[in-house]
Amino acid sequence: MTTLNPDQKKQKATAAKQSPLHNERTSSAQGLLAFWPFLRPYRRQVIYALSALVITAMAMLSLGKGVQFLIDQGLATGSETDLTNALLLFMGLVVVFGIGSFCRFYLVSWLGERVVADIRKALFAHLLTLPPAFFENNSPSEIQSRITSDTTLLQSVIGSSLSIALRSSLMLIGGVLFLLVMHFKLTLILILCVPFVVVPVLYFGRRVRRLSRHSQDEIANVGQYLSQALRHIKVIQAFTHEHHDEQRFDKAVEQAFRVSVKRILQRSWLALMAILLSMGGIGIMLWFGGKDVISGAISAGDLASFLFYSIVVAGAVTALSEVMGELQRAAGATERIMELLREPSTIISGQQPLPKVSTAPNRAENKPLLTLSNVSFSYPTRPTTAALKKLNLSIKKGEKVALVGPSGAGKSTLFELLLRFYEPQQGEIRFANQNIQTLSLSDWRQQLAFVPQETALFDLSVADNLAYANRDANKEEIQHAAKLSNAHEFILQLQQGYDTQLGENGVRLSGGQRQRIAIARAILKDAPILLLDEATSALDAQSERKVQDALETLMEGRTSLVIAHRLATVLNADRILVLDHGEIIAQGTHSELLETCALYQGLAELQFTH
Repeated sequence: MTTLNPDQKKQKATAAKQSPLHNERTSSAQGLLAFWPFLRPYRRQVIYALSALVITAMAMLSLGKGVQFLIDQGLATGSETDLTNALLLFMGLVVVFGIGSFCRFYLVSWLGERVVADIRKALFAHLLTLPPAFFENNSPSEIQSRITSDTTLLQSVIGSSLSIALRSSLMLIGGVLFLLVMHFKLTLILILCVPFVVVPVLYFGRRVRRLSRHSQDEIANVGQYLSQALRHIKVIQAFTHEHHDEQRFDKAVEQAFRVSVKRILQRSWLALMAILLSMGGIGIMLWFGGKDVISGAISAGDLASFLFYSIVVAGAVTALSEVMGELQRAAGATERIMELLREPSTIISGQQPLPKVSTAPNRAENKPLLTLSNVSFSYPTRPTTAALKKLNLSIKKGEKVALVGPSGAGKSTLFELLLRFYEPQQGEIRFANQNIQTLSLSDWRQQLAFVPQETALFDLSVADNLAYANRDANKEEIQHAAKLSNAHEFILQLQQGYDTQLGENGVRLSGGQRQRIAIARAILKDAPILLLDEATSALDAQSERKVQDALETLMEGRTSLVIAHRLATVLNADRILVLDHGEIIAQGTHSELLETCALYQGLAELQFTH
């Protein structure tokens, strides 16, 4: 059985509890606090931004007294000198307000862009650590939506809405304090209106948040459907399915539109209630204040200043009501992002160094290089169906082992366990008598060169795709690997040779050409263990012979496991394993199996008898 250290057990237990996604909900405050680790490295910029915000708020609040001074000490005196001095003081406050606003806007916007860039990098880095099982349960298009649209929304909130919320809060508090000092009775009239504004904000805010989360999910569904359609455009067109897919996409878009309209309607009601109630309060206050000016209880400057602060307070309340909608919407996006960041990997890297094993073959050695002991495994999406059943296998250093059997026999599953894309539920896999789960994941995978049946290429140049196997390889080494895989000639015929962009998934190459690129990649890696999933299945007869010769040379001195769909490619294997329903039912050479294994005999008759 597999033995894990306490840290690995704890991480696996945590992973089991927290998968899949959509299992956590957080409040708006918790969501924003969750991003403090991303803000912490920029504490200095945060302090500068908050300082600029406070200075700007103070300058704005001082403008009210500046208006009062301009009227009572400038206009009312009838002196041009006093008016000029009052105006200069007022303009000085305006300059301070303008410079503060510039600094606040720049610093806060910079923080928004910087933090979101760091979040995107952290998300991508974390996704690269998650096993394939995670992506079976969660659509890559949905995940892409979280990294793009959700983080864009957060950038708007961090770089704008949050700043407006803080500034408006300061304006509201400062404005109310000024009003209380200036005229207690009139201030009470405004304060009485505040609950009528706050209650709708809280009510509609909750509804906006719920609908925002739903809206983001629907937008992700649109992106997911679009991605699938474009990726399989040839199938859609070949089956003349364009109209049907267009209708399905229209339904997805319309559903996202309907949810967005509901959210917009709630936000519109929120803004309407805030404006009517806050400005209505100002109107009532002006009526009472006007009566006091007529009676001589206060000056015109006092009323103008009071009106200024009333508008500031009303504007702050209105801004807060609108920003609260944005913050609630961001809370939904925050939940989706934090779910990804907190998703643990079920594949835990060990800490033990790799055992030192010579690459030179020594068939006389009895110690196996790879050992599988009672390995049983079921895919997470098919837990009741065993892909492998108590598999026992030993492979010596330098041995060439072929795996044959019908589809679903467990051949590719064995490769995926060796690569640690998945972990066996029972049993263990050992390398040089050391459990591979205790080894560094990166170091272990460096020992394996893998050629999958379905080649995966990136929208990069030919050279960059080949260099995936070895980032330190020079131009000569890359070309040498391409020559061994019979890829060099067709690469030179491409428009820009090794600098040609291949398009997404190598769309500009034929199936055989893509496979030769994959073989060249494995040759370039030069790993001691080769995993070949029928590496010549997509080649024509002439190219297959050349590549087969290259692979024979490559496999010399290396331990090789070859999944064979065509038995002709493994006739010279040291040992052929016949798998069926996750079990090894027979093993031996080609001639031995023809005599002892009925399943192998059947496969041979189908392929060699015409």
